[in-house]
Amino acid sequence: MRYEDFEFIRFDPQPDGVWLVTLNRPEVMNATNNRMHWELTKVWGVLNDDPKVKVVVVTGAGDRAFSAGGDLSVVEEMSESQEATLRVMKEASDIVYNMLACEKPIITAINGAAVGAGLAVALLADVSVMAEEARLTDGHTRLGVSAGDHAAIVWPLLCGMAKAKYYLMTADFVDGKEAERIGLVTFCAPRAEVLPKSLAIAASLARGSQTAIRATKKSLNNWMRIAGPVFDNSLALEMLCFLGADVKEGLAALRSKRQPDFPSARLPQ
Repeated sequence: MRYEDFEFIRFDPQPDGVWLVTLNRPEVMNATNNRMHWELTKVWGVLNDDPKVKVVVVTGAGDRAFSAGGDLSVVEEMSESQEATLRVMKEASDIVYNMLACEKPIITAINGAAVGAGLAVALLADVSVMAEEARLTDGHTRLGVSAGDHAAIVWPLLCGMAKAKYYLMTADFVDGKEAERIGLVTFCAPRAEVLPKSLAIAASLARGSQTAIRATKKSLNNWMRIAGPVFDNSLALEMLCFLGADVKEGLAALRSKRQPDFPSARLPQ
């Protein structure tokens, strides 16, 4: 693919080989539709293969969100179609493994809410800078499916098993200050400083030894590659949940803005 082939990702070259990459569906808080989800599998290879790119900074368009997760229409399609579920499963796997395979440093400027596939991108970055008042959540269990699109491979490494289990099972929100405190993100900052700080870090990395920096990243990413079987299993279990009854209730509850009444939570008569 070429940069102009992307419909929902914008590319803005910065000085000295830094590229600003923007998730660009601001009218829906940069939520991922089918096309954008697929583009997130391809963008890392395109950037990795471009010799003009040294460091990547990823952010969300607008002031409200980094990415507000997946469109509910995609969730509904998955709950009704094995074919759609298998397609999304492959893409979710590709997003994770293609990010890990990208040799260039990736920095995320988390300027607002981060959920779903957008959260996977936000937290799989090599350096993450989050707005203090921004909030993130792995909201899978709120929908009635297990956490699977990135969480099992990286949350325990970032914030430890105790915090990972709590936040992934409850789907509670985490703001920028708490995310930095527990190690889920690298830094938090006032919203107006998030992108400038991210670009400054990128500029510093772009001036360093590219061979040394990329080799260091590759070595450290092996911790996540070791957890590959854990991730693959979590992704398969998530997709099985999409074919169950709870996700239909979770989807209806989200659309009605009410608490879900999951069939699996009901006591037997």
